Amino acid sequence: MLRWQFDLTWSLSQLHFDALTDDDARWEPATSVWTVHPHPDGTWRPDWADTEPDPIPVPTIGWLTWHIDWWWSSALEHAHGNPLPDRTEVFWPGDAASAVARLSAMRTAWLGVLDELGDAELDAPSAYPWPAEAGLTVAHLAAWVNAELMKNAAEIGQLRMLRAVAG
Repeated sequence: MLRWQFDLTWSLSQLHFDALTDDDARWEPATSVWTVHPHPDGTWRPDWADTEPDPIPVPTIGWLTWHIDWWWSSALEHAHGNPLPDRTEVFWPGDAASAVARLSAMRTAWLGVLDELGDAELDAPSAYPWPAEAGLTVAHLAAWVNAELMKNAAEIGQLRMLRAVAG
């Protein structure tokens, strides 16, 4: 069921990912946004606040694709028993096509994780993205990936539609 749900989520996400342009990724829909910025070292880094501001800035599509990259690369590392990447170590690639290619590569890697999960593995404890004491499992992690991807793809789709009607 989790694999089926992921495949459905990905197919709906692709409707937006496949159409992304650099102009879409960099469009700022409000005066208060979280976006990605080029730095002198050549990396693109996201806006971030350790304490969430109120109101929360509107994320750009570039920021959202970075965000997916961060949480999904963390989920993949956790699934393989590796240390999680620090948020500051995950950069946006600089253009929409490269961001989508990165997400597609993570999809392939995630499919490998899902295809290896049997009942015993699904019932194993998982300490990502919540603390270990929460008592949740790898099945919860897989369900969370599906939900988080759907949410972020819907946000990207909404921004694409707003940009289209804004001219």
